Amino acid sequence: MKNRHRISASRVVRQTLIYLLLIILAIIFLVPFYVMLRNALSTKAEVTSLDWVWFPKELQWQNFAEVFEDGSIFPQGLLNSAVISVIQIVLQLAISAAAGYGLARVPYRRRNLVFAAFLATMMVPTAVTFVPSFAVVSALGWVSTLAGIIVPGIFSVFSVFLFRQFFLDFPDELEEAGRLDGLGPWGVFFRIVLPNAKGITVALGAIGFINSWNAFLWPLVVGQDEHSWTVQVALSSYLNSYSVDFPVLFAAAVTSIIPLVILFFIFQRHIVEGVKMSGMK
Repeated sequence: MKNRHRISASRVVRQTLIYLLLIILAIIFLVPFYVMLRNALSTKAEVTSLDWVWFPKELQWQNFAEVFEDGSIFPQGLLNSAVISVIQIVLQLAISAAAGYGLARVPYRRRNLVFAAFLATMMVPTAVTFVPSFAVVSALGWVSTLAGIIVPGIFSVFSVFLFRQFFLDFPDELEEAGRLDGLGPWGVFFRIVLPNAKGITVALGAIGFINSWNAFLWPLVVGQDEHSWTVQVALSSYLNSYSVDFPVLFAAAVTSIIPLVILFFIFQRHIVEGVKMSGMK
């Protein structure tokens, strides 16, 4: 009996420490969001004051109104980011799923060599391909257009790799049943394989959407006209060498992360599954 009580007591202590650690980590991760919201609802004097206050005395909701006032480029940036992210992810998933299925299921010579070549491209730093990619986009006349931002990002070796790994474990019996019912290769792929790959598709789609929404350097270089700016580039326009309107800047930052927060809460289970499948613990 004493040993049982001792084991149960140690288990309670261990669980308490684990929950305490999780609470501390959650607070640490939530602090930046709190600071953003606090500054977005403050005056400029409160933001720059050396005397810290946990929350402003009067909530300055007009800071959010200024983000969307006439003449602001930020709403156009939000729209551009939404269009770019959606189109990019739809095309990326379509190409990656087809490529991953071909590498996993279509029998042909040197298939492993082709896959190794795919993986080798992941070793090439982005900085190496940045200038050649811009030269191609410029030659096509896509500078300051949404196409110039979208097209270079529609292929993802990472997504192809995960789709291939998923399709390698896909049951052969389901595909054989489809062929017996008279389906061709594309019919098997679209009517049997893809519907059963919904989990990995949603996971990669959510992760890819977040990456596309947060992209800054490539949209900054290609989107040289303010009408092609994304939300991240539009955010940087609030910073200049003369003055910085911190409350409006933080209000715009809070607005920019709202779609990502909503997306995360809707697809959080699939995002976690995608991270697990990628091997990142």
